[in-house]
Amino acid sequence: MTDKNFDENAGVPEGEGSDATASGPAPQDAPDTGQNPDSTEAAAAEGSDDDLTVDDILGAEQTGEAAAEDAVLADLESTLLNDLKRLQAEYANYRRRTEDQRQLEIARAKGEAAKGLLPVLDDLDRAAQHGDLTEGTPFFAIGEKIRSVVERLGVVAYGQPGEEFDPQHHEAIFQQPTPGSEKSTILEVVEVGYRLDDVELRPAKVVVAVPAE
Repeated sequence: MTDKNFDENAGVPEGEGSDATASGPAPQDAPDTGQNPDSTEAAAAEGSDDDLTVDDILGAEQTGEAAAEDAVLADLESTLLNDLKRLQAEYANYRRRTEDQRQLEIARAKGEAAKGLLPVLDDLDRAAQHGDLTEGTPFFAIGEKIRSVVERLGVVAYGQPGEEFDPQHHEAIFQQPTPGSEKSTILEVVEVGYRLDDVELRPAKVVVAVPAE
């Protein structure tokens, strides 16, 4: 009896055989694939980057460069447009100043020419008063030609007896109190006045009739 019991449990220490049978076979470890989870995620990330081709990257860079170039060109266009407007305004002002100066020089030249003819006109007036300008004579023809030149220049004579005295245009060389006169008027024209357009070449020298006290 004793020997059979020993043979059935031969080579197995008491207590150990029952534990091995109850617990079953030892669990096996998961097979080692040799890959690290972190390296797997990195590889996946690299795989997503690999989806972008070289053409995509170059296209994005070219788009950014084109946008920057368009902005620079827009600023340049705005600057050039402003410069053009400024130059146009300056040229318009220059033309206006030049035209004003030209008209002033023309008026000045005409005035100087007309002033040189005033003594001749005075002689013609005195000759006419003394009856020396008889129509049909050479002297009369010369006088008419001179007066025609003066008129073409735009010279106008002023100052007539009976006109109201204006100290801005008339030079009073004598004042004569006149009964019944209510305001100062021209009694006699000693020297005719002349003006060229709005420029007075010479004031009229007159005798003024003033109200008697």
